[in-house]
Amino acid sequence: MKIKEQLQKTLEASRKLNLVEESTVSNLLLELAKQARENSAFILTENQKDLERMDPEDPKFDRLKLTEERIESIASDMENVAKLDSPVGKVLKESVRENGLRIKKVSVPFGVIGIIYEARPNVTFDVFALCLKSGNACVLKGGSDAIYSNQAIVSIIRKVLKQFKLDENTVTLLPAGREETNEMLRAHGYIDLIIPRGSQGLINFVRENATIPVIETGAGICHTYFDEFGDATKGCEIIFNAKTRRVSVCNALDCLVIHKNRLTDLSSFAQKLSVENVVIYADEPAYEQIKESYPTDLLFKATEESFGTEFLSMKMSVKTVDTFEEALAHINKYTSKHSEAIISENKQRIDMFRKMVDASSVYSNTSTAYTDGAQFGLGAEIGISTQKLHARGPMALEELTSYKWIIEGDGQTRPR
Repeated sequence: MKIKEQLQKTLEASRKLNLVEESTVSNLLLELAKQARENSAFILTENQKDLERMDPEDPKFDRLKLTEERIESIASDMENVAKLDSPVGKVLKESVRENGLRIKKVSVPFGVIGIIYEARPNVTFDVFALCLKSGNACVLKGGSDAIYSNQAIVSIIRKVLKQFKLDENTVTLLPAGREETNEMLRAHGYIDLIIPRGSQGLINFVRENATIPVIETGAGICHTYFDEFGDATKGCEIIFNAKTRRVSVCNALDCLVIHKNRLTDLSSFAQKLSVENVVIYADEPAYEQIKESYPTDLLFKATEESFGTEFLSMKMSVKTVDTFEEALAHINKYTSKHSEAIISENKQRIDMFRKMVDASSVYSNTSTAYTDGAQFGLGAEIGISTQKLHARGPMALEELTSYKWIIEGDGQTRPR
């Protein structure tokens, strides 16, 4: 089937969703969570086919990999989404004019949402659940790295859609070729919004080539600043968690910025990081501080390329600063506007950091690993928006709606 024919079917399916009851959507998602668990062996078998084609040392390998535990987490997220209130049909604003006209601003679905993503098969479940709950159909364009995984998941989704007598074209998985990507980015009249999820290269490509609206879910170059007033015990645990919890995700720590007066604490931070064999690219002061205690095969002198890099692996850089203002300048120079953190017991410093750091999520005394839709109480997420128009930070149900104006009259006509 030609791409335009597929997109036309998805467009038609999106219109039918306007008549589907919220209870039907919730029950469908609960059934899909059940089917994900019951079909986990099938999903893992297909996922293994994808894994066998990728180098285990590739940073994308961990994102591609599915396990029983990860499928259980995905299913739980879908159940959480099912239990949330629909964002559709909410009256956002209402007024009665002097002439008697009643005017309401009401939330509505976008219609058809296109997602372009790389080796992240969990996105297939997450996106469908969020799109359906917000009344949208979705067009998925996964990478060739996850083709078997995505096909397996979409086959399960379509089976459940048919079980509930909904149009199976509510979700469409396009082939993994470049030609299909180009057609998708220019699908005027078929797709209302494109959301890319993946590397900075993918995001840049979509932004530069799309002729329909795009919401960027940017790369995560995340910093944590350990202030001169920071608590070392808290800092050690926070830095370790932010770096090592799961290195292949966008909220992982990439650069530790540390005040020069606290360099003596760096040794204890580094000692804990060495347990996970974290490679450190340290600037001169930091290098001198830990060169005698940190494994020599894991410690290197930082270069300019060490900063502003999303490592997606057990690697990080360390930048020493003389002042709080220098820390702010470094972070604002290299930030991807995703997630930034400060560790400090000085409330004035924390307040200033919150005001002066330009990022979608700004933390104090905790790990950037929390930038996640489920952790924010949103059920799940469709991506982390690093732009400022329409949506910012974890994008969930509300961010997948637009609005329309409803005007109720009783014979009024506008005077000439």
